[in-house]
Amino acid sequence: MLSVQQCKEAVEPKLSQARWIHSLNVSKEAVKLAKKYGADPQKAEIAGLLHDIMKDTDPEEQLQILQQFGIILTNIELAAPKLWHAMSGAAYLAHCLGETDPDILNAVRYHTTARKGMSLLEKVIYIADFTSAERDYEGVEQMRKAAGQSLEKAMEEGLIFTIQDLSGRKLPVHPDTLDAYNDWIIQKKEK
Repeated sequence: MLSVQQCKEAVEPKLSQARWIHSLNVSKEAVKLAKKYGADPQKAEIAGLLHDIMKDTDPEEQLQILQQFGIILTNIELAAPKLWHAMSGAAYLAHCLGETDPDILNAVRYHTTARKGMSLLEKVIYIADFTSAERDYEGVEQMRKAAGQSLEKAMEEGLIFTIQDLSGRKLPVHPDTLDAYNDWIIQKKEK
């Protein structure tokens, strides 16, 4: 596992000042959520720092990284370039920086789409990205309130927000997001 200092040295030069501040804020929020809900705070700090490592990278370079490491995009992924940074980020971390922790790699990989069967760390990073200090979108206070109540409530809010936002803008919804939502609904009904 990369150290916090190694993460900072790898991430900061690749990001704009605003994106760097966002990454620091996500890391801080992830540590808070990890402590509250029982995830590993050190992994949360690292995954929070790393989650957007490729966000400011040119889309063509992101595609090159994905191709270089054998990641084949689906038609939905090809139509949604905003998702590429999560996939290329996980690949970059594993193959270029040597990150070996699968939970950290998956937290980076699925921080935009979510997925069925997410680990505790994956959920923490997904929610920390929604609720970091600089976020100011309509509904952020509701997300922060949900995150304070339970991680499951926050996941519900995040998934519904994502599906409604994308469908409202007539954009494709990634199957992983739909799988995560459907899994959550089924589990909720079984309780």
